[in-house]
Amino acid sequence: MNKLDTPLALSDLINRYSTKLTEADTRLLDVLLQDPIRAAMDNGKDVSSRAGVHPASAVRLARRLGFKGYPEFRSFLQSSLTDGGGDFEDPAARMAARLVRAEDDGLLASVLDSEIAALQQARNSVSDGDIRSFSTCLRDSRRVFVLGCGHFAALSSLITLRLNRSGYEAVDLAGNMLHLAEILSTMTEKDAVWLLAFRRATTLLQDVRDVAAERGATTLAVTDVGGTRIDPPPEHHILVSRGSAGESQSLVVPMTIANAVILDLASIDDGRSIRSLSEFKSFRASTRFIGS
Repeated sequence: MNKLDTPLALSDLINRYSTKLTEADTRLLDVLLQDPIRAAMDNGKDVSSRAGVHPASAVRLARRLGFKGYPEFRSFLQSSLTDGGGDFEDPAARMAARLVRAEDDGLLASVLDSEIAALQQARNSVSDGDIRSFSTCLRDSRRVFVLGCGHFAALSSLITLRLNRSGYEAVDLAGNMLHLAEILSTMTEKDAVWLLAFRRATTLLQDVRDVAAERGATTLAVTDVGGTRIDPPPEHHILVSRGSAGESQSLVVPMTIANAVILDLASIDDGRSIRSLSEFKSFRASTRFIGS
């Protein structure tokens, strides 16, 4: 198939070659369209078996649609998956896309490559000034309320832990959902709210932003493009990508940003972080608290 003439979707191909399709082709296409994620993973023999047609039928379908053979058609299906947009709101689609990307170079290498690429992009898109705006706000705040939803609840917990050990009063909102109203009712203009939002800003995150705006607290946010729909906009905002569709999109990039902020905080707070960490180390060494 001429790459310059490649359609954007399987439906385009079906419309283009509809007059050439046989009954067996229709059965195969029904199978492919019912489960596009599996379609991108299966070989021609497996697809034919699920459709109940001759093993060679998948190859013939691929050729009728303009491909040299089923492997090329399958590559098209994989590209449709990994380059897609809305499909990646589906966790299964995101996982399948990552598996597709990993087939050629190996799973670990694929994950490492995507993480390195995302970190390099962060290097190019986030400045030291962005980091300093966060650390200055944290230094000057009475308390810091941290909120990350879904997978980012883990990062929210880590940021809160590190801030508390550095001598800053921080509250992990994701870990205190049962007492959220009581906690937020104490927020004032002297406080800061640190939000983490990727793919989309949740209703809870927007509600917390509304409280912060009403009470005059300063809001910080680390998001990707999908998480930028926060109204009113945060006073300080770092926009960073965790990788494109089909890449690992793990916590490495936002965690690196958080680590940089906390490290920069230690460089501007006149030894407060260093002293607090030293005191915590001494206290932990003198006690037997489990998990400390």
